[in-house]
Amino acid sequence: MSSETNVYQMKGNNMGNIHKKLHNACNHASGVKKANKVSGMPFNPLLHDDVQKVAMAALLENGLYPTCNYITDVTDKFVVVTCTMKITDIDDPKSFIIIDGCTAIGKLDKYGTGQAMSYSRKYAFLNALNLKTGLDLEDGYNAKPFEQNSTEKSAEADPQYTDDRIEVEDIKSEIKKANSLKEFKAVAFKYKDHIQYLIKNNPRVYQQVKDVADTRELQLKNNQS
Repeated sequence: MSSETNVYQMKGNNMGNIHKKLHNACNHASGVKKANKVSGMPFNPLLHDDVQKVAMAALLENGLYPTCNYITDVTDKFVVVTCTMKITDIDDPKSFIIIDGCTAIGKLDKYGTGQAMSYSRKYAFLNALNLKTGLDLEDGYNAKPFEQNSTEKSAEADPQYTDDRIEVEDIKSEIKKANSLKEFKAVAFKYKDHIQYLIKNNPRVYQQVKDVADTRELQLKNNQS
């Protein structure tokens, strides 16, 4: 049996110590600014190198060091890489925290596995430190409240699910922006592999994407009639 123990097995002082270090790292980490769009990309990317730079600075400053293990699965359409990140307290190496289940997909080419590894590691950093991200470093952190008579549904009444492996909001945004059935079908074809992945692995997110698609398709058909 390994001499190492995770945070659920540790007693008071050690557990408090590593959690306080991670809490302090989260509080003092700078935000990560999304990069500019490049040709053919529908959204502003959150680059792995930028996330790693911010995360590593915050972790090392607090005496924490991350290592990763990867599990790779190859399907007939893409490669799936799952990252398990272990964050160790360098002052007490038997004390660590596991960030598990961060998964990303890549194409079936010579770059796919490496890209999926980078993406899954990026999500592990984001999950560990809850890093601020956005087009500017305040996105989502100075949100304005709804007007008193707003008809917006509350998040509690209509929860919006997400998926760490797929840019779900960007897919829904492109669907809503389709101005014709031809454009709508082009978006559907563009993201067909992503949709198949959601069908198999995250049906709640898939259903919300499908609802957006069904609504937009009906609107476009009505516009033609």
